[in-house]
Amino acid sequence: MRAFRLLAPSPLPGAGLSFGIMIAMLSAVVLLPIMALIGQGLITGPAALWQVVGTPRVLSALALSFRAALIASVFNLIFGLLLAWGLVRYRFWGRRVIDAAIDLPFALPTAVAGIALTALYAPNGAFGQWLAPLGLKIAYAEPGIWLALIFIGLPFVVRTVQPVMEEIDREVEEASATLGAGRFYTLRRVVLPMLSPALLTGFALALARSVGEYGSVIFIAGNLPFKTEIAPLLIVIRLEEFNYGAATAIGLAMLLISFAMLLLINALQVWSRRRIGNV
Repeated sequence: MRAFRLLAPSPLPGAGLSFGIMIAMLSAVVLLPIMALIGQGLITGPAALWQVVGTPRVLSALALSFRAALIASVFNLIFGLLLAWGLVRYRFWGRRVIDAAIDLPFALPTAVAGIALTALYAPNGAFGQWLAPLGLKIAYAEPGIWLALIFIGLPFVVRTVQPVMEEIDREVEEASATLGAGRFYTLRRVVLPMLSPALLTGFALALARSVGEYGSVIFIAGNLPFKTEIAPLLIVIRLEEFNYGAATAIGLAMLLISFAMLLLINALQVWSRRRIGNV
């Protein structure tokens, strides 16, 4: 009978120590906070949790948070692919500057980004004053939330897809063209299938980042209940009221929904890799 091994043998030294450090860090940073949240939920009780989550205000905030995150992530998926394509396949003046600017949302505090976007797209802002006469309201409306989430999520897609695109051999595309395939057919049947795992990874990262975003959104959203109030803001409000049970309920609802969405995306990634392997 084959013995069960928690860690497969490795010719490299320090495998056990590295594995132990990994588990310790994972537990301290990820698992323990999640277990604490679940434990607080068990103490509160399912009935009390559902009583909080089932209120119209909480349902509206949850719907807005996940709806805006999905919209922004889909936009970043498309625009991030185009941006990565342009940076990898073409050489032009200012390319390095654009490539470096993509990482600015990583370095810029999200609150600063929210203030800057609000100043630009408010009704009296540099861009907002031109959009207001057209009936387009960005700041203090849901489109402002989309804009903030697009800003903070775009680098995740670009930086995930870009290195994979650089490794794609152009001879594969040339072979497809030699066999008579058009450009769009080659893009759809040759290039995109090879990029699909990276695209799904970037989409998942952008989605996860957008769902929990707080700093950049609260400045541009307006924070009106039932209109522009996001779930993370509602959690902060309940914590300031010392209503830890309600904050736990909303946090658990976000955790379960996020886990289900990421599980679905991971399943799509596995299917995509198997499909590429069978081609």
